[in-house]
Amino acid sequence: MITDRWQKSSYCQEGDACVRISADSDKIHTGSDAARTVVTVSRDAFTALLKSL
Repeated sequence: MITDRWQKSSYCQEGDACVRISADSDKIHTGSDAARTVVTVSRDAFTALLKSL
């Protein structure tokens, strides 16, 4: 279940192209206003992505 607590990127300008993130106990959800698409990954996968960036 996706939580209702979405956080917008602090680097976001005005408009609908902002990245948003939400987390629950074992998954991370990311999406954008413009696409209305949500990608859900495990916490381990998200951590690996952040480390690679």
